[in-house]
Amino acid sequence: MKFGRPAGTAPFTLSVLSAGGTGVGMTAEEGLAGTISLARTADQRGYHRFWMSEHHAMGATSVSSPPLMVARLIAETTRIRLGAGGVMLPNHAPLLIAEQFGMLEALAPGRIDLGLGRAPGTDGATAAALRRGADANDGFPQQVLELLGFLGDEFPPGHPYRHVHAVPGPWQAMENRVSAPSTAPEVWVLGSSPYSAQLAGQLGRPYAFALQFGDADIDAAIRLYRESFQPSDVLAEPHTLVSVPVAISDDPAEAKRQAATSAMAMLRMFKSEGYLLLPPDEVEAHQFTIQERQILDAYTNRSFHGTAATVADRLNALHERTGVDEVMLVVGGHSTTLDQRGITLIADHYALPHLEAPLSAAAQ
Repeated sequence: MKFGRPAGTAPFTLSVLSAGGTGVGMTAEEGLAGTISLARTADQRGYHRFWMSEHHAMGATSVSSPPLMVARLIAETTRIRLGAGGVMLPNHAPLLIAEQFGMLEALAPGRIDLGLGRAPGTDGATAAALRRGADANDGFPQQVLELLGFLGDEFPPGHPYRHVHAVPGPWQAMENRVSAPSTAPEVWVLGSSPYSAQLAGQLGRPYAFALQFGDADIDAAIRLYRESFQPSDVLAEPHTLVSVPVAISDDPAEAKRQAATSAMAMLRMFKSEGYLLLPPDEVEAHQFTIQERQILDAYTNRSFHGTAATVADRLNALHERTGVDEVMLVVGGHSTTLDQRGITLIADHYALPHLEAPLSAAAQ
């Protein structure tokens, strides 16, 4: 694997994650168009990766299938790595994911990432509708191994899938008497717990820690990952990424208002009211109980919000404490315009390079 290097003045590699935010008052078409615009900006402003997360039955996001969005973004960008952060593997057959990401790799060699998570990405009833059994999480390590076997066409003799092949992939190249692909999707293990950290280490894969979820202990997880790491044929040393919720604006008050829209969506989810991104004015006008206000404030404060300088100070402090190799900015407030402006402000703060804008798909 060839990872990105720190760009500009940042001591870490910088990337972006979007959930395909679709706020109240916005159509799915507008939400997806905002995601496309965000990816273009990230590409042009020197970010290393652009990931999208898989969610289902949530009014606040329109990306239920990251592979579909990656396919679209390949034509909208020129250099940035594109991927899922992540695919919730227990929702899918490993063979299907290997086929999808094999196709994406064939369309954009050397630019495709595949982050693997085990959460359902939705509520229990929707998870059941996705044909996800109650014990789905228990089989996650085996599913990851199957997926890796399909991607590399490397099942041992006697394995039940020894003669099952993901196409496109190495087997197809051999059958068609051409060289095997020189690149493959970059597979990451995602999580926010010791379980995922240890699995990533044992598999010798890069590890992405989601700091946007709850009160997860990043220090313990990163330490466990490094302690349990076993070199593999794709990675000789541990490599870590942390995803951080951000809301960035020239006006710190506006950044906090944007962060509160995401916090309100989390509060609504806890109350089984549906994950929605309400307009900031509606959030401010809401009558909260004391407990609700505590939850809202906790999630608002967990977000790295403020000016670019303020957010960068917190990112730098996080890096100094954990030594992570990459930082991924998680955007997803009510305003996609503010999200786009925010990643531009951080790029300017760290002096990331301006890159030539690609032709649009229509112009091509």
